[in-house]
Amino acid sequence: MESIKKVKLGNQGLIVPAVGLGCMGMTQIAGHDIYGKADEAESIATIHRSLELGGSFLDTADLYGPLLNERLVAKAIKGNRNKYIIATKFGYEIDDNEQLTWHINGQKDYVRKAVERSLKNLGTDYIDLYYLHRLDPNTPVEETVETMAALVKEGKVGYIGLSEVSSKTIKRAHAIHPLTAVQTEYSFFERGPEVDGIIDTLKELNIGFVAYSPLGRGFINGEIKTPDDFADNDFRKTIPRFQGEAFYKNIELVNEIKKLANEKNVTASQLAIAWIVEKGFLPIPGTKRVKYVEENIAATGITLTAAEIDRLEKIVPLGVSTGARYDDANMQMIDQ
Repeated sequence: MESIKKVKLGNQGLIVPAVGLGCMGMTQIAGHDIYGKADEAESIATIHRSLELGGSFLDTADLYGPLLNERLVAKAIKGNRNKYIIATKFGYEIDDNEQLTWHINGQKDYVRKAVERSLKNLGTDYIDLYYLHRLDPNTPVEETVETMAALVKEGKVGYIGLSEVSSKTIKRAHAIHPLTAVQTEYSFFERGPEVDGIIDTLKELNIGFVAYSPLGRGFINGEIKTPDDFADNDFRKTIPRFQGEAFYKNIELVNEIKKLANEKNVTASQLAIAWIVEKGFLPIPGTKRVKYVEENIAATGITLTAAEIDRLEKIVPLGVSTGARYDDANMQMIDQ
């Protein structure tokens, strides 16, 4: 039943479907709903349907929950572990009471503690792709990556990656052990990796680029009409991009994207995914519903002409401001 092409992620040997499934929204984070309320049975059904269509690449993290997301993934993949490619992340420190401290920890001992906990929560003895979720400003990246490299040698981890890091950090880390992937927010609304030279660095080093939030955290599907459409505990209420003048300006951009989508008889979300795939990157749109995982996987079959890509990129050109993508505290956790 597979209906999705496979692509190389980096040059270390990892082969993945052309679109992944972001699992973050399938559980809360520290009591906050992520993109609306989640239903465990529907989330698991979504993971199973994704696999039926060839969408075997799942992206989770110990932060999500915390820990609850990995445990949900474990339920979904039980009995079929070898059919899935599992990526998870560590770095947001979680204490022995399973509570977030909101510090980033990349120290050697914590890396080992985190991986053993993730292996247990995922119900597996290996993780296909293991990311450092955010750079620890108090620990040299070389120290963190040396420990991650040791996990590869021990067979606990297949490949390693980093999330939300600068070109300088990528080069330092890659010199210690080859990175397979770097994950960063990327969409029509967030093209910072192109502006900052990160894409150029990844191409130079043959490292794969994984685009999270490729649908602009739900903006692009057009279901959100006003800032009041969010529930009180929806984390998007804290993001400047979804507030005030920036919100309404971005809705205008979405409407322009939808015009081309309508001409091609696809959804705006599918167009956004197809655009990232055409650029040679790996989008990992998050969903917890069967309907949308089917739609997202179908997007990998859409082709875009050079003229269509140019038209799309002129709607939200490089350098245009769409509002900050996190609040101040979270922006400070990003290595720039």
